[in-house]
Amino acid sequence: KKNSTEKTKKLNKMGRRPWKCYRYCKNKPYPKSRYCRGVPDPKIRIFDLGNKKACIKEFPLSIHLVQEEQTQVSSESIEAGRVACNKYLINNAGKDSFHLRVRIHPFHVIRINKMLSCAGADRLQSGMRGAFGKPIGTAARVARGQILFSVRSKNENTLKIIEALRRAKYKFPGRQKIFVSQMWGFSKIVKNNFEKLLTNNSLKNKKKLVYDGCFFKLLK
Repeated sequence: KKNSTEKTKKLNKMGRRPWKCYRYCKNKPYPKSRYCRGVPDPKIRIFDLGNKKACIKEFPLSIHLVQEEQTQVSSESIEAGRVACNKYLINNAGKDSFHLRVRIHPFHVIRINKMLSCAGADRLQSGMRGAFGKPIGTAARVARGQILFSVRSKNENTLKIIEALRRAKYKFPGRQKIFVSQMWGFSKIVKNNFEKLLTNNSLKNKKKLVYDGCFFKLLK
């Protein structure tokens, strides 16, 4: 009897479903809520890495990894991409020479309708009756042209960041492209305009430039 129960336990342990089952954004978003309970925690926990407290003046360069297709990206693949990118940058550029930010969050809950694969399973199962599955994980719904990862650093690290993001690309479904931004760091101001702001600290409107982490403020 013990051997038979052990066999059934082994048979019931299903491998993880291939991501082609969940890759496409088919239905409405299904977030965690009071109606959707028992959702496992997402694998990714850290969304900002490196020298995240660096002043905006220190890191003028910003490079983005951009999604080319509308897809669902699992929390496991986001974590794998984060680890790959972070490890390469620490080993080649130094841990305080960059600030990596993950720009997507896995809020969409993924379900599975578990089927038994042991002998005599057809007697126990109800087939497609009550086929609404149970939560098994989370994913991020990514639109076309949406930024996955952003890295800010010094201009001398351009090639190293491109290589780190290229390695992270292999962890995601679909196609991605790497863009070197014209903006200063994570701000929304073009580099030339920001340099003018730095030189002319006292502006025409008598507003003062105050540094605020990754960004800045214009105070009266």
